[in-house]
Amino acid sequence: MTYAFLGGALVLILGLIALYNGLVRGKNAVDEAWSGIAVQLKRRHDLVPNLINTVKGYASHEREVFTHLAEARAQSIAAGSQGIEATAAAENALSHALKSLFAVAEAYPELQASANFASLQQSLSELEEALQMARRYYNGTAREQNNRILQFPACLIASSLGFNKAAYFELDSEAEKAVPQVNF
Repeated sequence: MTYAFLGGALVLILGLIALYNGLVRGKNAVDEAWSGIAVQLKRRHDLVPNLINTVKGYASHEREVFTHLAEARAQSIAAGSQGIEATAAAENALSHALKSLFAVAEAYPELQASANFASLQQSLSELEEALQMARRYYNGTAREQNNRILQFPACLIASSLGFNKAAYFELDSEAEKAVPQVNF
């Protein structure tokens, strides 16, 4: 009887260890995925001033657009330390501001013909694709970790061990989810 009890206790302890280690691996995967998004956001934030300066040379009287874009960029950078939800909201605002900048750019044919602007626009396009892939990877790892946390038996102990659901990096509205149309 004591051997059965000891064997059962050992199996339970090994199961808890395996469960805990799985939760740790999941949390680390979510953190790694978020760091991939952070890298792409940093690249995006670094590209915005170059875009502003290029467009300013052709459309210097569009101050409101430039000011709004610079403010949105600053808020995006600041939101990086405020959590996933704040970062997603700030990045959505930056996306709106970038769309405004490109709308202004459409009114200036000489800007559209600029090799520098075309190069920056291509870089932004490639960066947005990389950011989309990083978001998709992050949301997949967040989903897997959330499944681990919510499934039995982990749901019984996950929160007491400090494991909480990971937030998804989502777009705010259906309009944001649509592919932007930028014509140059």
